Amino acid sequence: MSASNYRYFNRELSHLAFHRRVLSMAEDPDIPLLERLRFLCISSSNLDEMFEVRVAAILEKLDHGLHTAGIDRMDLLRLLDRLRSQVREMIAAQYRLLNDELLPQLRQQGVRFYRRNHWSEAQREWLADYMQEQVLPVISPLGVDPAHPFPQIANKSLHFIVTLSGTDAFGREHRYAIVPAPRSLPRVVRLPEELTDVPYGFVFLSSIMHAFVKQLFPGMKALGCHQFRVTRDTELYLDEEEMADLKLEVKGRLQTNRRFGRTVRLEVADECPEESISYLLEKFQLSPDQCYRCHGPVNLSRLDRVYDMVTEPALKFAPMQQATSPMLDDGNDIFDYLRRRDVLLHHPFESFEPVIRLLEQAATDASVLAIRQTLYRTGSQSRIVEALCRAAQQGKDVCAVVELRARFDEPDNIQLSERMQRAGVHVVYGVVGYKTHAKMLMVVRREKKGKLVRYCHLGTGNYHGVTTRFYTDFGLLTCDPVIGNDMHLLFQQLTGLGCNASLQKVVQAPFDLHPLLIRLIEKEATFPSGRIIIKVNGLQDPELIDALYAASQQGTRIDLIVRGVCCLRPGVKGLSENIRVRSVLGRFLEHSRIYYFGNQGKPIVYASSADGMIRNLKNRVETAFPLESARLRRRIVREGLRYYLKDNCGAWRLLPDGSYRRIRPTRRSAPFSAQQKLIDVLCHDAE
Repeated sequence: MSASNYRYFNRELSHLAFHRRVLSMAEDPDIPLLERLRFLCISSSNLDEMFEVRVAAILEKLDHGLHTAGIDRMDLLRLLDRLRSQVREMIAAQYRLLNDELLPQLRQQGVRFYRRNHWSEAQREWLADYMQEQVLPVISPLGVDPAHPFPQIANKSLHFIVTLSGTDAFGREHRYAIVPAPRSLPRVVRLPEELTDVPYGFVFLSSIMHAFVKQLFPGMKALGCHQFRVTRDTELYLDEEEMADLKLEVKGRLQTNRRFGRTVRLEVADECPEESISYLLEKFQLSPDQCYRCHGPVNLSRLDRVYDMVTEPALKFAPMQQATSPMLDDGNDIFDYLRRRDVLLHHPFESFEPVIRLLEQAATDASVLAIRQTLYRTGSQSRIVEALCRAAQQGKDVCAVVELRARFDEPDNIQLSERMQRAGVHVVYGVVGYKTHAKMLMVVRREKKGKLVRYCHLGTGNYHGVTTRFYTDFGLLTCDPVIGNDMHLLFQQLTGLGCNASLQKVVQAPFDLHPLLIRLIEKEATFPSGRIIIKVNGLQDPELIDALYAASQQGTRIDLIVRGVCCLRPGVKGLSENIRVRSVLGRFLEHSRIYYFGNQGKPIVYASSADGMIRNLKNRVETAFPLESARLRRRIVREGLRYYLKDNCGAWRLLPDGSYRRIRPTRRSAPFSAQQKLIDVLCHDAE
């Protein structure tokens, strides 16, 4: 093993291990059935993105003659072999779980998926009508012959390869036809309750098309019909040196790269004949080891629709009512409230509504002069965007820094940016070469004696109405004049031109955050009882890892709560024996980033938009903000760190060999879920 391999885990293998932990949540019998089904869908969607982004990047490197990459310098061909082997094991586990556990248990609870060979005569008649009335009018079977070349297959779109015999109306013989599953139709069709023996009866669209495929080829014989799907490279590959307009460049690339980029994976139904598979592999220019067989419906992620179609409370987590801040109480003026105290919000346990209401009040407040905001992911229907537009129409100076390159949200961000521009909002697209990932909002208001006060929000998560209900994040609302001035300088830097701003409290990447973290780690290592706790989504930066190794060797106790990728190898004698790493998963996606340093009893705590990844610390615009109030600092340490270090229901420990071991309650330790504790402490169960 090389020195680099010894010190660091491979990023891609670590990422895949995270996807496997998500699948483990689906395998957990203590979780409600439909929640388990949802975790299964998430694990499938995660694999899609891994191929679209990570595997595609490995293939791109190999095309350019690179044989090793990453901080561990693993051979790329060996890495691909390991990834593919582990993915096959994971796919087998996914379908085994679906077929042997989830579907039978759901049937016992009144939710049944009817297979073709189990349809009653009445069901078959109803489904034949559905095929005739709903499917046939929107389907386009594609013959393949010299006059009909093999069609372009869009990324992740479900298709069928149909083997034919006989001749068509023109006397032509066709061996194969390709049939796309209509994107306009649901992948799961609910049967009328009077036709089923359970309250919820479903049929896969793929089963309907398979059963009635002969209707698409009158006069010919369909010998076989099998699902397949391809995954493509979704990287946009922008030429940042040559482009003149970032928005136009992103728009153009979305039409080509995202839907029809290089093919990196073929998925087929497990009963698909080898001859048909070979034909598809040839057409997509793939090798046999890039083909993955699925023992059930291809694209498990589309099963997530069932979650909303079934309304049985016992099959889901108990509903939760988000807590609302007193600043929203009747009679409270938000600006007056923030002048008296800073507010720390912990989502999704506490509502994101105070941030939205601050912006909505600012839009119509005659004393508000200007609003500045960054938008990374915000959603297609956004009250925040509505408020920014309303403020601009009211004559306020409004500027939004929109990140057009937020992966998979580019179309929404383009649409929203154009809408804001029409309303009079000044829209800029950040800095070429650096994604703007910081979460910042600033409202400038004229108050008594003409004094200008800046009301600010800094967060670890996005301004997205949906994700704030499912991602754990912290946000700080403050009118601290020093933080306000720092944010003014940051927005000035993003919207105009100038050198690195000199900030007093807020810390910025790519300039100051990485050096600050290294300094704080090194300083903590000098104390006799040094203590570091870090909670992030990913840890990959080798300098940060090396600094933690060095601190461990000085006796500093280090706990890392890393949800996903972790390239640090913990628990190795002489290297990292004082470092423990755990990953916590649960009902909500862990997303907050917190950096804690004991500092001899005078803790230094930052919350941040930045993970411990190279891209966050060196290639993005990020912010970290200090928790200076002892009240708020104690709260973020308790809720964001201590509870998670105590979790034994959704936690895994990273071992020195790179494997993860599930942490379970023991006879001496009662079950403790950090997320459930936060629900109990911060909000109440909704009846």
